[in-house]
Amino acid sequence: MRVVGVADPFGLKTVELSQASAQPDRAASSAKNQHVYELDVDPLTRASERLSLKALIDFAERKVVDARVENTGYRGYEQILKDRAPSDVVAIASRVSGQGSGANSIAAAQALEMAYGVTPPPLATIVRSLGAAAELVASHVRHLFLVGGPDYSEATVAKTNPAFWIVAQQTSAAGEAVHGCRTIGDIMAGMNLFSGHLYREALHLTRTAAEVAALVFGKYPHPSSVFPGGIGIEANRATFQSVLGRINQLVDYSKKIVAIWDDLIEFFYAADPRFQQVGETQSNFISSGLWDDPAVYEPRFDRCNAWGERRMATPGVMVRGKLRTNKLTEISAGIEEFADRSFFSAWNGHPLKTDPLGVPLSPLHPWNKLTIPVPDAVEWNGTYTWDTAPRWDREPMETGALARQWITALSGKLKNEFIHTLGAPGKGTGLEIDLPKFQLPSQRIVWQIPERSNALERIRARAYHIGYCSVVALTYLLKAFDSLQRGETAMSARFRVPQEALGAGFWEDGQGSLMHYIMIANSQVVNYQIVTASGWMSSPQDALGIPGPYEKAMLSTPLIEDFGRPEECTGIDLLRAVRSFDP
Repeated sequence: MRVVGVADPFGLKTVELSQASAQPDRAASSAKNQHVYELDVDPLTRASERLSLKALIDFAERKVVDARVENTGYRGYEQILKDRAPSDVVAIASRVSGQGSGANSIAAAQALEMAYGVTPPPLATIVRSLGAAAELVASHVRHLFLVGGPDYSEATVAKTNPAFWIVAQQTSAAGEAVHGCRTIGDIMAGMNLFSGHLYREALHLTRTAAEVAALVFGKYPHPSSVFPGGIGIEANRATFQSVLGRINQLVDYSKKIVAIWDDLIEFFYAADPRFQQVGETQSNFISSGLWDDPAVYEPRFDRCNAWGERRMATPGVMVRGKLRTNKLTEISAGIEEFADRSFFSAWNGHPLKTDPLGVPLSPLHPWNKLTIPVPDAVEWNGTYTWDTAPRWDREPMETGALARQWITALSGKLKNEFIHTLGAPGKGTGLEIDLPKFQLPSQRIVWQIPERSNALERIRARAYHIGYCSVVALTYLLKAFDSLQRGETAMSARFRVPQEALGAGFWEDGQGSLMHYIMIANSQVVNYQIVTASGWMSSPQDALGIPGPYEKAMLSTPLIEDFGRPEECTGIDLLRAVRSFDP
């Protein structure tokens, strides 16, 4: 991943500046154009109160000429965790995200397990993974119908593209037998905020998934039972029977979701082929993977490649559509965080020259990073956000359901009775997911790797991923029943807090990859760093001037919206582009 045989392998001069070839200041040049206006969305409603979108739009050309995504809030968890007892870590780290609180709890617990050298009993690993699968279902349903879905509703489409709405009312829905909507217009009406039947149904099913998470995490959100070495609930048949009834509902619901979104997405592609370009990025993907095999999970850094590749979602990195690695150690080693456009000061020093396996680490690697906030005014060509710019091998990375499924399918390493990869290992073409019979007949859904990464394909992947997550939850529930049958009911393992240690936790939430890094000295946390999915994707420009995925998606998006004057533009196409990432 690095230039070999140079004095400073992590210096910027050693990088081929293929993406950062000297570009003129777009903001300055655009300011002279009378057709260029600034669109400002603050906050990004239905998604994040902390995100602000700014775009310079050439309305004569109907294109975005420059864009900025600003994170307006500093949360400071890394500073809060510094100099605390390691026992505080899981409870505090779970607060990083409400809808991803279970995932952050697990990532923090795994970082501590690596530092402590403790392996949870198999049933504890099973129960954690069961809860994580339910949390992802809740997150994806919430996004598809409560956050992102209204962008494709009757209320939105009739206002921003009235011609599409007229056609939608006359277009039959191919999946009517599954989802019950006769026309595409009926689907759009069902997406309407608060009043739509699909919106209201999603509220109920989101709760059903959250109930599963609450049953196995003890409390949800922000689980009270996750800790290093295990999980603190009583494993019994009654609890798992309660979970089973809810998983049955989620599996059946997933059949309906795929049919809804396949119909809606194909309608938009047919209505205007430019939707292929909305939110398009260059297929740079990163995934930590998740859902461990209890037979092989052993939280040691020198073993993480072996158990990582056995996960139900395969870890990996892709650059411009090509798979670079599936090894967690290589994924970790390639990470750097740039603070050039952020409200953080650069940090000095390089305490860890290598990882525990002797692989060189950049001074900008999370284990070397220091969090030094420096509040300042927002400047278009200066600092403008509370996000750093994480990069893998100097490349911006997208993460989430699309990345997770694409890497898993392409790698061909997954072994699961309900999910099968299509094609040869390393050359996979898609996923085949068998949804078993419960109240609805059994159904096989097939997700194909798309030709491009764009807003609609992110949404399609998330729709299919609900089925994926539901049968993963069923897989772990069956494993839990088997463990009880064998009398293997241990849920925790003893450990001692070491004087000095390093640890890393690799997991995923609904938004995508999570990586937690901890350094312990004198039995206290001396450094804790979290690389979140939103950090990867809402990242600003880096030291080479390369924008992050949200900004790149905005720059790729054509204005399909029907409007006359610039002041009539709602920016719906840009909102669809950014909301498709589940920010």
